[in-house]
Order: sequence, then C-alpha cells, then structure tokens
Amino acid sequence: MAEDLDTDRIKDWRSIITLIVFVLANIVVLFPFHVPVYIPRTFANAILRALSALRVIEPREHDRKSGRFVRFDFPFNFVTAPLIADLFLLAILAIGRKEVHDGTIEADNISPIDIMVFFLTLAYIAISIDASGLIRYLAFKVLQKGGKVGHRLFFYLYAFFFLLGSFIGNDPIILSGTAFLAYMTRVSSNIVHPRAWIYTQFAVANIASAILVTSNPTNLVLTSAFQIKFIDYTANMIVPVVITAIVLFPFLLYIIFADESLVPLSIEMHELPDEVKAKAPVNPNIPNARGSAEEEEQEAANNGDEDKMLSLEEILNPFLDKRGAAFGAVIMAATLITVLALNAASQGHTHPVFWVTLPAAFVLFCWDVAYGWHHRHETREIARKGREDVERTRAERAMRDEEMARGSLQPEPTGAVVIPIPDLPDHSDLETHPSAAAASAQPSPNGMFALEEKRGLGLSNVSSLSPSPATLIHPKQTLTVQPSQPPKEPKPTRATLESSAIATYRWLQETFPTVTAVISHMPFPLVPFAFAMFILVQALATKGWIEVFAYGWDHWVNRTGTIGAIGGMGFLSVILCNFAGTNIGTTILLSRVIQTWQGIHRANGTPITDRTFWATVYSMALGVNYGAFSTAFSASLAGLLWRDILARKHIRVRSLDFAMVNLPIIAISMAVGCAVLVGEVYIMRDTTPYDS
Repeated sequence: MAEDLDTDRIKDWRSIITLIVFVLANIVVLFPFHVPVYIPRTFANAILRALSALRVIEPREHDRKSGRFVRFDFPFNFVTAPLIADLFLLAILAIGRKEVHDGTIEADNISPIDIMVFFLTLAYIAISIDASGLIRYLAFKVLQKGGKVGHRLFFYLYAFFFLLGSFIGNDPIILSGTAFLAYMTRVSSNIVHPRAWIYTQFAVANIASAILVTSNPTNLVLTSAFQIKFIDYTANMIVPVVITAIVLFPFLLYIIFADESLVPLSIEMHELPDEVKAKAPVNPNIPNARGSAEEEEQEAANNGDEDKMLSLEEILNPFLDKRGAAFGAVIMAATLITVLALNAASQGHTHPVFWVTLPAAFVLFCWDVAYGWHHRHETREIARKGREDVERTRAERAMRDEEMARGSLQPEPTGAVVIPIPDLPDHSDLETHPSAAAASAQPSPNGMFALEEKRGLGLSNVSSLSPSPATLIHPKQTLTVQPSQPPKEPKPTRATLESSAIATYRWLQETFPTVTAVISHMPFPLVPFAFAMFILVQALATKGWIEVFAYGWDHWVNRTGTIGAIGGMGFLSVILCNFAGTNIGTTILLSRVIQTWQGIHRANGTPITDRTFWATVYSMALGVNYGAFSTAFSASLAGLLWRDILARKHIRVRSLDFAMVNLPIIAISMAVGCAVLVGEVYIMRDTTPYDS
C-alpha cells in the first residue's frame, strides 16, 4: 500500500505529460472545435472515383475548383478528444495494457463494461416509452389541467417533470419535454421568451435524476465504486433531493423568473381549429408522417415567421401508442423493482445488474419489432403519402423560385408566338374555377401539366399544350407558347452500397418506426467517451496524480471536518463537472480520489469516521447530478442534448446566457441540498470508524 501511495512518481516526465494530456482533453470537451485537414485534390478525386467504381458510393461530379487541396474539418469533441489522448499516451508508453484493462474491464470495484451495458439497456426501455408518445401525452394532460393560469401551470409542469424524471431519468424528459415546452411557449401569445420554462425543466430533470441509481450513469459509477446498495443510496438521497425541489420552486417563480413576460399570470394560448382536432394524431416516428408540414415549418422559421398551427397540432393533438406505452411502462416498473429487490437482498458478491436489464430490454425490443411488423402496411402507406407530398412541395417550390428568377430578367427573343387573349370574367381564385381546375389538372401526352399558374407574376406558363380546349386565363393576359422541347431521359442509376444503405434505412424507418426512432436516440456516443475517460483516470492513478489529489483532500477534511467535507466536495464536484469531462468524468475521477483517501487512512492506521466518509460520498452524488445545470453545456451529455434539441426548434441558447441563468439556480440547489445533508448525516451517522 505504501508503494501505491507514493507520490514521487509524478516527477517522471511521462507522469507530467499524462496530467497535461488529461487537462487538454477536458478543455477540448468543454470547448470543442474543428481542425482543417488539407488533402490533395487529385488524391481526393481519385478516392471518389475508386469508391464509385467499386460501387461503394454513387458517381459524383469531380471537383474541378481552383486550388490543389481539398479541405476537410476534423472534429475535436467529447468523443474524439479523450480517445486521441489515450492513443497518444499509448504511443509514448505512458500507459499500457494494465490501464486499458482496468479502464474497460474492472478495477477497484468499478466495472465500466457492466455499467455501460446496464445504462444502455435501461436507456432503451426509457426511450421506447418516450417513443410511444407517453411523455408528451402526459404533458398535454398536465397542460389541460393547468389551464390558462400561468403560475399554476408552471407548478404542474415542475412537479410533473420531477416525478417522471425520478423514475425514468433525465434523458427521456429532455428528449420529449424540451420539444414540448418549445412548442408550448411558441403558441402562447404572451410568453415573450421560453427561458423560464426550458431552464426550469432542465434543472428539475437533473435534480430528480439523483434519487434512483438507475436514473443517471453517474449514480451507477458511484454506487459501484463504494459498493452501495441501491436502496441505501435512494434512502440517503431522497430527502435532500426532495427538499431541494420544494425550496427551489418559489425561488424560480418569484425571484429568478419573476417577470410577467416569462411566466404570465394568465397564459393566452392559440386555439386549435375543430377540423384539426378531429384529425387522427400523427405518429412522429414515421418518416414524413406530417407530409410537407415540416417543410413549411422549416421554411417559415428560416424566414423569421412562426407557423402556430403546426406547433399547436404537435402539443394539443399528441400521438399516443396506448399498447406500446402500457407494455413499456410495465417492463420499466418490473425492471426497477427487480433490480432494487435483488440488489437489496444480495450479500457479498452480486451478479451484474445488467443481468436484469438486458433481458428486459430484449423483451421490449421484440415487442417493438413485432408491433412494427404487424402494422407495417399502415405505416408504409403513411410514409409513402408523406414522401410524395414532400417531393411535390419541393418541386413546386423549385419551380416557383425558377419562374420568379426568370420573371426578374428581360425576356430574349425566342421566336415564341404571342397569342392575345380576350377579356374574360374576373376570377380572383383561379384554382376554384372548375374549368381552370380541369385545365391545371389535365396532363399532356408527355406527362407534364398543361397549365401551371405562375404565382405572384400574373402569367400562366404553358410548357406543353393539352388537347383539352377548356383553358381559362385571367383577363388581359398573354399566353406564351415555348418551342417544344423533348423531355430529357432520366439517367439510369445503378445500385451502390451507399444507395442500398439509404434504401435499407428508409425501409426500416417505415416498417419499424419505433425501433428505428429509439435506436437513433440511444446515447451511443457515451460509450467511447466513458471508456476513454476511465482509461485517462487510470493513467492518472498509475502515475501518482490521484494520490496527490487524495492527500490534498485529506488535508482539507482534517482542517474543516464533516461540514467542510460536505461543502468542499459539493463545490468541487460541481466545478469539475464543467472542467473534467462532464459529470461522468468527474464521478470517475472523484471516486478514485476518495478510494485513495481511504487507502491513505488505512495505511496510517487512522480510519475515517462513518459520518465524514458518507458525508463526502453523498455530497459528491449531489454535486455530480446538480452540476449538469451549472456553467457549461458540456457539464453533462444531457446539456449537449438539451441545447441541440432547442436549436432544432429554433431556440438558440448562448453559452454565456446558459451560465448566467444557471448560476443562481445551482447556488440555491447546492446550498439547500448540502444543508439538508449536514443535518441528515449528523442525525443518522456517528463518529465510529467507517468499516469498508
């Protein structure tokens, strides 16, 4: 043990480089960027030609732009930076097989593989429940219950997100709840800014995730490191967390967001027309299920407009797969109860908890597959109609843009024949006139429409003449007949690996919409990130840095006692969430520090008191959960997900705004949580030596 606690190893040059690489990797996680990589243009074109010849990709136009190089942007982010750091340390022999093994298989009671499998399988169950529409449907019911009373609705949504997040974790709440609030605030005429609603939802979802071990991967790491039974963890965390949520609410409503433009006393919501209410809800998991509505919504947002109708339909006519939601809820409840019961009844060595969650996730996966196959004809038909609608809308928009561009240019002599048209009765709406409708819908022999209205220009462009004589034109207009052009034959396409992959993915989306949607939302990037961070922390441990941090922590606790341990670890864990590879990286690092701190006292023969040890552990649990809503999006993967969802809903949250709004929220939350924890450990714990 004395050799393990030796800090002289930090003087070695590889140890110094290891610490520098660890710090740089975490800075990149906090501030991601891209590095330009320049490849010779001839080489890039040769690669494209080779891939095309091998039928890997479809043929592409060769890049003939000026310059000898092609620029590619290589991302440095939370996935690539820790991985590159590990590869670099391997290259200079700063780490080896031991660090890689301990950072992926198991070391000091932490088994990264078990944790990741457990988290991913439980995530599938939770996201499948979300894909069934249950969370949005329940949020809609809460919205109905709250009515138009602003403060009451704010409280109902606050309580709803807290209760639901306590059981299924923060990620499903952020996936559906964020989009729901973005739509809700958009269709309200007197909520000027969604700030109060979206920041509150983000904070309360992460606060709630501290109650159950299964709600957040940070809790899994912590309980594994210190061999804490799940029921014991919840028993110690539930009181500080619940009291935090109770105390925080009035601060949010009456102090932090005390503005009528943010949370109005009376919310004025736009109404959904009766004909839209009567429509069947649209399953958002089916591609193009809403047809061209999403295209129109995107175009309206890009033009600075807001399509209230689409947003209203999203929240006031929500889709719910009742059977899927019920089955998923039963699976989730049975899984959580079984995990908690087996973990509480276990003595000594326990089997990995994914032995429960993996079969449960597989059962739900089979249900989703079978349900999708059973309804495949219906979902494929919906997707086909929606795809045709989108293609038609895009074609009409392209044609309209092209015609408008032509209309802005002077016409050149083309030999066209100008036919004067006599005055006809005025029809303000061409499409409602039966003759015009017939003409516009009459196809010509070459497959093109005989008459297409040139919107906004007052001209009607006939690209090919129809044999039908019933052609109605607005008065005092001229008909221009263009010389006949033979239609271009479409180029034959050949199957490639790229086109086959695209077609296969579309077939899966249309046949198994729920499974495809769930898998696309799975937190797979968490896996390489977590493994790389485990290895980096193991590198710090083998190079003596963890021991240095542990000795520093020991000096702090000796000077400040139990209260100092709670305040210091709470503050440290929140800060490190922003600077040590998200709250997951922070939990890995601090768990190793506390384990080494235990080793220091065992070696010295001065055991830590039971009160001080558990005060340290549970204050870290508060900090790594609450730290997600602190100063940086990258304090948690949930923060990155939250920001991206809001951006897709055209709500841009700046980094500075994120920090400034969250600072009072995290300050109040940590102050309340740590204060309650102080009382709890003084009531429930004594000064007897901690028995590890």
